Amino acid sequence: MRIGFIGLGIMGRPMARHLIKAGHDVIGYDLKEVGFGGTWAGSVAEAVKDAEVVITMLPADPQVEAVFPEISANAPEGALYIDFSTITPQTSQKLAAKWPRTLDAPVSGGEKGAVDAVLSIMVGGSQEDFEAARPIFEAVGRTYERVGGPGAGQYVKAANQLVVGGTYALIAEAIVLMEAAGVDAAKGLDVLAGGLAGSRILELKRESMLARNFQPGFRIDLHHKDMGIILDAARGAEVAIPLGALTAQLIASARALGHGSLDHSALLLVTERLSKQ
Repeated sequence: MRIGFIGLGIMGRPMARHLIKAGHDVIGYDLKEVGFGGTWAGSVAEAVKDAEVVITMLPADPQVEAVFPEISANAPEGALYIDFSTITPQTSQKLAAKWPRTLDAPVSGGEKGAVDAVLSIMVGGSQEDFEAARPIFEAVGRTYERVGGPGAGQYVKAANQLVVGGTYALIAEAIVLMEAAGVDAAKGLDVLAGGLAGSRILELKRESMLARNFQPGFRIDLHHKDMGIILDAARGAEVAIPLGALTAQLIASARALGHGSLDHSALLLVTERLSKQ
């Protein structure tokens, strides 16, 4: 398929490369020109003008809302629009009301998941459009499911970020506890990873957390934005998420301490500060 891809950052660039590898013709655009193996466009309009599929992978609602008018004004009628960004469900629903073939398809897996093409993709939209998008999802992800109508993918992504943030917070506390008690924390986390406490986060991040290596795969700043989406979604659904609210405060604290550009595993720095470690 001919794909117009808007947003070639940490996540978008490897995703675009996998689409090219799968045989798709990708025309890409970002604010700053980057190499990704496809055709570079000079504008959003140029990227989408002949596209069968338009993809956005952008940081937040304002960026998606800023490019959408250019997409809707220049993309061919009948093009499929897939937004891989993590934004509010309300914005996804608003876009779907303006463009008939729209899928909200936020992803989980971080930079490594994008590079390895093993992202989990939660999709909102029609079943027909989901089926049409399967070749796209197969190229960039390992798990992908339609979870409901417009906006549904964003609700599931909010739930994902709720669990991820809470898990990082608890692993941080476990590390601080073990180190303060004089326990071999590396071996301790190995044991945890092999038992019921095991998680994908423990599998991928325990060594870097112990080494205090917080090179960003997913920045605190972005998780802070996501926690705002989560709290708003919970308020709209009239449900209580007390642990989620506490996690949001911890992430906000990390940002206030100047750690916004670090990986979200840097919640460990907040826990250490609270414990004066």
